Amino acid sequence: ILPLPSPPLLQEVYFKNLSKRKQKEIMEKNGNNHKLRVCVATCNRADYSKLAPIMFGIKAEPQFFELDVVVLGSHLIDDYGNTYRMIEQDDFDIHTRLHTIVRGEDEAAMVESVGLALVKLPDVLNRLKPDIMIVHGDRFDALALATSAALMNIRILHIEGGEVSGTIDDSIRHAITKLAHYHVCCTRSAEQHLIAMCEDHDRILLAGCPSYDKLLSAKNKDYMSIIRMWLGEDVITRDYIVALQHPVTTDIKHSIKMFELTLDALISFNKRTLVLFPNVDAGHKEMVRVMRKKGIEHHPNFRAVKHVPFDQFIQLVAHAGCMIGNSSCGVREVGAFGTPVINLGTRQTGRETGENVLHVRDADTQDKILHALQLQFGKQYPCSKIYGDGNAVPRILKFLKSIDLKEPLQKKFCFPPVKDNISQDIDHILETQSALAVDLGGTNLRVAIVSMKGEIVKKYTQLNPKTYEDRLELILKMCVEAASEAVNVNCRILGVGISTGGRVNPREGIVLHSTKLIQEWSSVDLRTPISDALHLPVWVDNDGNCAALAERKFGHGKGIENFVTLITGTGIGGGIIHQHELIHGSSFCAAELGHIVVSLDGPECLCGSQGCIEAYASGIALQREAKKLHDEDLLLVEGMSMKKEEVVSAAHLIQAAKLGNAKADSILRTAGTALGLGVVNILHTVNPSLVILSGVLASHYVNTVKDVINRQALSSVKTVDVVVSNLADPALLGAASLVLDYTTRRIY
Repeated sequence: ILPLPSPPLLQEVYFKNLSKRKQKEIMEKNGNNHKLRVCVATCNRADYSKLAPIMFGIKAEPQFFELDVVVLGSHLIDDYGNTYRMIEQDDFDIHTRLHTIVRGEDEAAMVESVGLALVKLPDVLNRLKPDIMIVHGDRFDALALATSAALMNIRILHIEGGEVSGTIDDSIRHAITKLAHYHVCCTRSAEQHLIAMCEDHDRILLAGCPSYDKLLSAKNKDYMSIIRMWLGEDVITRDYIVALQHPVTTDIKHSIKMFELTLDALISFNKRTLVLFPNVDAGHKEMVRVMRKKGIEHHPNFRAVKHVPFDQFIQLVAHAGCMIGNSSCGVREVGAFGTPVINLGTRQTGRETGENVLHVRDADTQDKILHALQLQFGKQYPCSKIYGDGNAVPRILKFLKSIDLKEPLQKKFCFPPVKDNISQDIDHILETQSALAVDLGGTNLRVAIVSMKGEIVKKYTQLNPKTYEDRLELILKMCVEAASEAVNVNCRILGVGISTGGRVNPREGIVLHSTKLIQEWSSVDLRTPISDALHLPVWVDNDGNCAALAERKFGHGKGIENFVTLITGTGIGGGIIHQHELIHGSSFCAAELGHIVVSLDGPECLCGSQGCIEAYASGIALQREAKKLHDEDLLLVEGMSMKKEEVVSAAHLIQAAKLGNAKADSILRTAGTALGLGVVNILHTVNPSLVILSGVLASHYVNTVKDVINRQALSSVKTVDVVVSNLADPALLGAASLVLDYTTRRIY
């Protein structure tokens, strides 16, 4: 909602990875190495926060672009803080200043302001002769800009089209959409709205909101000094309110009445409050009179200001106990911090919002608003990324470079029928919806970028640290590195999925009890620190459950209603899919299949019991038996050799069995029989139609398991299919499935 200063470093270096040949092709496409001349016109503090990151990106690439900045509207009015100075402080050369606001108290003043802008703009555009004009949003000033450019045959790139809200802004936004040649939208719903409005899908870019590029990288250790500067020395975090309310031009009287009730509720609530002056829309002077009538500017609990620099504003809302009003900032940007928001009235009706927003559509007294304050104040919600992932500007710059000035200027409309599922096919950026998958093993920690189709785009592997602090620090470091690399490989990260051993509460993202293979890993909240660091949703589940999810999405379990997956590796685990859904159990202990007891006096298991499948058939169990044979000089047979320092492993036992070692073969058969008996118990309990054996030992056990089923199972379940998984990396694919299955069920 307010001006945006310097851009993230990512915006300055994004295209350094482009080859020189590719850059030359882009430059030569428009002939004679022509740079794209871009005119950015900003009208107020709100649109500058969205346009500034793009302006920084354009300025950082002078080999591709020439930037002209035009300032008009409320930027040049003293009552609104002369915010054009922020543009100068950001080191942009302002080519033209146009005074276009006609002072007045009613709707006619807005109409006259549009007319004045239409009179002044043609001369400016004739002098600048831009190739393209970038116009933001839904303000009446923007309508004048788009109208002038369209009538003067200048291409228009519209930012934030396709969104839905209340008041006249909706009509203005959609009018600009019809005038614009290219569209940059923030959400998938907005993209679908543009397509439904018959806009050419090839000229629509789903990029996210440019302001999120700053929001999601905003870090200021000295935020307390900012809070104290604006609200007083005695204020603490989460104990103050930010209020920003504008007039509703379609119902001015009612919006002024609601503003009056809001101030009454804030006075009664008795918390320190920063009140920003309303925008320049019709009715704003009456709202200022209401503030002065109630003594807000002199009230000890209130600070009334015309303007706050954007860097400081985002720190104020990030650490506020609540934000209240009807600004789009509340339903859009503030969600990035999880700050509670009370959205008043109809001005933002239809906007997509996170769970941090509580709507008060109408209020006859202050009581309803006061009750909303009592409900929301001081809460902390999960961070929302509905409106962006922090990488909008690189996408927009890439989109601008793809514009062919030789194409006909006349717009093309794509009338119904509308294409299906085209939101997944953005030709200009060729992005793949993806997940960050984390596999926390006993030895290694792995992070991968996994596409919607199950392709592992890039994988990172490190040794798993022994302590909790080092392990969490490494997870965060690897995830941040992978998320940054995702931009370079054209992947859009939807969230983070974590596969870990032990018992997990997936609802809270907490590891309750871990296996002995992973030390210091009990009662660990994985979701919160990773979500806070990456501003992404995070899912956590047991590695066996993840393997089952991987099979359901990418493997033999695809389309199967009831099946069981068994992992045969260092330990024995698994997951149960019943009626297409994963079973967790009442205490998240379902599908601990490795601890099904198949013998009352069998070998001791790591869990402390005896005779578990894992005590017979796991890699650790086979290694134990291999060592016994080796100690008795009964392991090695002709064709085998071991170095003196080499550690005996399950692989040596398997090799010996293949080379005819009868004792090794007997141990493998016993292990396979134990696993088979466990499978029989599973068949008699949940009656799946498919059993999938996964892991490095699966192929060695599958035939023995089938034999045991034929001998021991009831005839009604003997027809079950038993197969070996064909997935190369079920742990990572399962972790990715946690993200991809959940996020694709919802509207982005």
